[in-house]
Amino acid sequence: MRVVELATVIMAPYAGQILGDLGADVIKVEHGPLDSSRIMGGGTTRGLSGVALNLHRNKRSIALDVKSAAGAKVLRALLATADVFLTNLRPAPLARLGLRYEDLAQSMPRLVYCESHGFASGTEGENLPVYDDIIQALTGLPSLNHDVLGVTAFMPTLIGDKITGVMISNAVLAALVHRERTGEGQKVEIPMFDTVLSFNLVEHLAGAAVPGSRAGYSRIMSGHRGPHQTSDGYVAIMPYTDENWKALFEAIDRTDMLERPWFAEHGARLKDADRVFQDLAEIVIERTTAEWLELCTRLGIPAAPVPTIDEIVEDPTLHRGVLRDESHPLIGAYRHIESPMKFSATPTSLRRPAPLVGEQTDEILAELGFTRAELDELREEGETPARS
Repeated sequence: MRVVELATVIMAPYAGQILGDLGADVIKVEHGPLDSSRIMGGGTTRGLSGVALNLHRNKRSIALDVKSAAGAKVLRALLATADVFLTNLRPAPLARLGLRYEDLAQSMPRLVYCESHGFASGTEGENLPVYDDIIQALTGLPSLNHDVLGVTAFMPTLIGDKITGVMISNAVLAALVHRERTGEGQKVEIPMFDTVLSFNLVEHLAGAAVPGSRAGYSRIMSGHRGPHQTSDGYVAIMPYTDENWKALFEAIDRTDMLERPWFAEHGARLKDADRVFQDLAEIVIERTTAEWLELCTRLGIPAAPVPTIDEIVEDPTLHRGVLRDESHPLIGAYRHIESPMKFSATPTSLRRPAPLVGEQTDEILAELGFTRAELDELREEGETPARS
């Protein structure tokens, strides 16, 4: 499957990474200024930042001036060979470039056309520039942080970009299944706002699913939820079932806690989550982290230490094989993030290291049938970068 990715930053390129990990021939079309994802996270080589090394793996890069007549012609020729077109350009720029679904569908009826931007096409704001922070704000995440922690703050991760990227890849795969059965391509649209709000509401719609009640899942909305402080650090302890709580209190000789009404059963613990977690915090601080981990392991109660991101990155026992050492032909040694998808017959693999901008331009154009003379002519006209 060939995927043409005309996209920048994180959201759609992350979907491209997932599809590339699954075996697709992902061709990243790069145009204009350097994609910000190529400088995120620093690094020693321009265009191959710490983020780009993983985000653009298993991709080839072609540099084109897509706003020019010649560049648009090349892009059309490339799309004619594609199974999937993946873009996060907004409707207005797509229209100016002649790249709306309606512009391509008749001549490319098998193409799976996927666009993703802040808001759905045809709605107010469809052409507004939108980034992760804006979507977090509009979908209630800073408000949730305020309700729990007393601070109106963004989540310290690009959750909107990444969740939407996963949704894009799911939708593209579903559209490809449809095409395999019917021979028909289609337009797929994944609005970032819709995706993140629906994601947030899985548990937080809660009682408000029935009109007249409030949103917010009580267990998650407790400011005392944890992790909890031990006598020498922090630990995450999650007694969940009635049996877990009974075993925990018996083991520490605090069966009197079971007489408190909020420990009676699961529904009561959810309703009075604040009291439950406050009681748990008062107990946890009496022992060391190691003691709690040993006790919970013995009782079969879910528990975990609370390492920092740096500790996780540096310690194989903490990242559990999600990171592995790889070598890039230009960068040298770097850390590769393993795909979380595990297949018995078709395992994912690192087939191509992340490319420089336009690194495979000549290779891809040759595949499209352009002659050396035509390549040189495009280069002279500034439609593709000069060979280094």
